[in-house]
Order: sequence, then structure tokens, then C-alpha cells
Amino acid sequence: MVAQRTHEIGIRKALGAPYGGMVRMVIGRALAMTLMGVAIGVPMALAASRLVSTQLYGVSPQEPAVYVTCAGVLVLVAVVASLVPARRALRVDPVVALRTD
Repeated sequence: MVAQRTHEIGIRKALGAPYGGMVRMVIGRALAMTLMGVAIGVPMALAASRLVSTQLYGVSPQEPAVYVTCAGVLVLVAVVASLVPARRALRVDPVVALRTD
């Protein structure tokens, strides 16, 4: 996303956008996509839990703690992974970004 929106990020930096706003923009986009994936994946996992119920020992197939923990870890990994593109967005030179059009 950062590579595709370099021009927009350059304009934002040229107009004086705060660094925190750009970091929130990048991380927010990654978080939104992750939450959409969780919203789609959790019901699908609940539906498929009957197929694997015979292979589980000591855990219910619909254990809420497992689903919450997995979703939380997934969101945490997505936020940490989006820090690298956020740093790249902060290093965009506005002059170079505006000239590359």
C-alpha cells in the first residue's frame, strides 16, 4: 500500500501532515484488513470445528478462549508487521514523490 500511495504520502508530507497521522493511516489500513479477515475467518472456523472435533483432546471445538487468543495474536502480528511499511512511509521524500508522476 505504501508503494502504491507514495504520491499521496509525498503530498501529505509536503503540506505538513504530522508523522503520527501517516503512521496511523498505514497501521489503520492493515488493521482494517486484518479485522475483516478475522470477521470472515472466525465464523468459518466455527463451522469447520465439527470436522476436527475428533482430533482435539481436552479442548472443546467451540472454546471461546482459543478463538479470542488466536484472533488477538493475529491482530498483534498484523500491527507489528505494518510498522515496517509505516517507517518506509515516513522516509518518503516529498520532492521525489511529487516529481515521479
